[in-house]
Amino acid sequence: MGASASATSQAAPFAPTHQADHQGNGMAEHRRSLQSVNIRNSKAKSIITNKVAPVVITNNCREEFQIHDKIQSANYSMGRISDLLPEHYLVLGEFFMVQDVYSRADVLNTTKSHGSPNFRKVKGNYPLFGMGQPSLSGFKQVLQRLQIDGCEVVIFIYLREEPVVFFRSDGDFIPYTPRGRANLHENVHDLDRELSAEQIELSIRKELCDFAKLSENMFYVYNDIEHFKDEPQQVQILSEEDIHVTEEVYKRPLFSQPLHRYYRLPLPMEGAPLEETIDAFVNILRETPNLSLMRDSSRPLPALLFSCQVGVGRTNLGLILGALVFHHLQGVSKICFYMHNIKNAVYENKLKLKGIGEDYQIQGSSTKGYFLQRTLQSLERYVYLLVFNAYLHDQYPQAFPQSFSQWLCMNAWIYRLLASMDSSELSAPTSLITDGIRVMFLATDLLSTAKEMKVANFRRVSKMALYGMAQPNSEALAVVMSYLTDQRRGHSTILWLNLQEELVLEANGQMFTPREPGCLEQPIPVCVQHPQQLQEMELALKQDVLRCEKWLEVITEQDKQMRMFKTCHTIEELFVHQKSIHPGLSYERIPLSDCCAPKEEVFDHLLEAMKSSLAEDSNCAFIFNCHNGKDRTTAAMVIATLTLWHINGFPECEEDEIVSVPDAKYTKGEFEVVMQVVRVLPDGHRVKREVDVALDVVSETMTPMHYHLREIIISTYRQVKCDADAQWLRLRSLQYLERYIYLILFNCYLHLEKKDSWRRSFSQWMYQVAARAGVYAILNHLGFSEFENPDDSPMARLRFRWLPHSVQSIPMRGQLI
Repeated sequence: MGASASATSQAAPFAPTHQADHQGNGMAEHRRSLQSVNIRNSKAKSIITNKVAPVVITNNCREEFQIHDKIQSANYSMGRISDLLPEHYLVLGEFFMVQDVYSRADVLNTTKSHGSPNFRKVKGNYPLFGMGQPSLSGFKQVLQRLQIDGCEVVIFIYLREEPVVFFRSDGDFIPYTPRGRANLHENVHDLDRELSAEQIELSIRKELCDFAKLSENMFYVYNDIEHFKDEPQQVQILSEEDIHVTEEVYKRPLFSQPLHRYYRLPLPMEGAPLEETIDAFVNILRETPNLSLMRDSSRPLPALLFSCQVGVGRTNLGLILGALVFHHLQGVSKICFYMHNIKNAVYENKLKLKGIGEDYQIQGSSTKGYFLQRTLQSLERYVYLLVFNAYLHDQYPQAFPQSFSQWLCMNAWIYRLLASMDSSELSAPTSLITDGIRVMFLATDLLSTAKEMKVANFRRVSKMALYGMAQPNSEALAVVMSYLTDQRRGHSTILWLNLQEELVLEANGQMFTPREPGCLEQPIPVCVQHPQQLQEMELALKQDVLRCEKWLEVITEQDKQMRMFKTCHTIEELFVHQKSIHPGLSYERIPLSDCCAPKEEVFDHLLEAMKSSLAEDSNCAFIFNCHNGKDRTTAAMVIATLTLWHINGFPECEEDEIVSVPDAKYTKGEFEVVMQVVRVLPDGHRVKREVDVALDVVSETMTPMHYHLREIIISTYRQVKCDADAQWLRLRSLQYLERYIYLILFNCYLHLEKKDSWRRSFSQWMYQVAARAGVYAILNHLGFSEFENPDDSPMARLRFRWLPHSVQSIPMRGQLI
């Protein structure tokens, strides 16, 4: 039988109170409300109605109480799994209650013998145990068995993030979980980020009790969702005592065994846990004296018992965390995780990814995409375990003076490393022209320079040998070089810095970049460790184009065309040709990500390139280009401007301009998080003011309607609305905000390290100095706290904001990656 379902919103069969009030008959409403109230043993002698709630006086006149029952005003949804099954109320408005664990999930066949599915002790000397979801009686059986086996203290760590409730059945309480009709085999996750799983469970129990009152004390659940034989089942609910939540199942037995402990540590189904989850695990270690390095060695170690739904994925992750802890306590013990090996999972998913085509569909996404995601999640989980072990090495001997979150912010280079786990490393195409998709490189010429200079948005910083522009083709490159070396300007030494991180070719005299067929607005992601790799990939792409000898599809701003390319050159080849004409020209590729704050290493490369060129010729000219000459070019020009000011001297800075426009302080970049950084930095206000002057100087020819690195922060944030682009705009505004802060930090670095001629790199200064001052901790809660809670968006965190993103990959508010 299929699992299709229909759901309709149905009001409870009692008129809402506000309708009765409008009819001028509040008494009738209270009489109707009594129909839903079960007054046992006919206690009521008389009933007095009022506008608050009915007052019941019992037969012996010794009790008087009000009945507050809001069922009559609640709107609940109803639905059915198929047309052949009955319609009934849906939990949380859309979910069916399905039995949590099926018998075939118990691979180790331990439910009867040990009380829970897949119960096991990890091989070795450590008291580490794992299991699947037990019933109430099963959990008591597990505790009894551990006690018999000599476990003096048991720390039970429950790893499920999804809500679970237990229905009374034959003297036991059996676990059930809410499932969506689209996939009855999968638990629901991320129901409400602001509510804990325990709070959601209480809400579910309240609803279930309401449903029972509306349905003769019965509610429908499902045990067999494969064949739907004898489904749905009816369970009787007379009161809340017929339903348990997880706290009641797992905490009550601890009263008879006071040395035991219970914790809920929600882990994700896939990928690595959040930092605060690992912080909670570390707090468990802090709260358990016998897990300290100063423990009483005469007493046995406490047993760690981990549990998830079937006792495999999340349980195995918990067991590894426990094994690492015991390793630091007792030394090496041979561990065998025979249920699931995380390291092998990376390799297995990668093998599946390698041999899978694009046609077969899994739940609406391609098989390739599915296994690519699984591979990256397995890799992320494995890497986070390595990071956690490094944390234990550093912090365990000191009794954890820093939480895992704090330690990561002090070692923020780890976030950069994790962000480099790009999917292109796993799915790079063997041929970049297989699909024939090309996009012509056409930049909007906001400054109207294309007619004279043959390139869009050509500009110069006033009184400085600093230039910027869009990506030139060979013709534009020749025109610009002639312009810079003519008698008027006379630049004999020129450093040209190309900031593009995407692949670019000149074909038939025009600039092109390869794009994925389904995402033409973004370049194919390229994961490289060195700019030389970009140049090698462009050379390979050129060879593919020339060998192709067929018509390729090209997309321009106007239409799609089929073209045959007879000439093709890489960007480096264009500059090699110009260098033969102008020997004073030097060319470097320093890839920047669009709209983002440059990585610490990018600042290093830009500063080092400028220092080297100026050492040879103090009058060297610097030219920057990206795709359109706006975002990345402007950022690099600001960095160069600040650098030259520190070398040649600062211009006189005028007093702050008085601005009378609404929210002027935000246009001036005075956001709370920015000022928080400014207060930390030595002479922070002056450092920020110098950056603002540099931004204004670089952008003086580009009005705010076009581009300004500071003013675009608030203008982008104000565009965030409840539409399809809201999350993308939210990310962009945060990236712009972070970039502005990085420019301020870089200027502070230039001031403080100038005395040593900047021998310590900006990267080293950030990780060795700024991190200790709490800069990365501020960036890890980045947001517009003036308008909203930054932590409502995962993009407030370094971990998620630094990942490569596309429009499709942005998580919604409350979702995690």
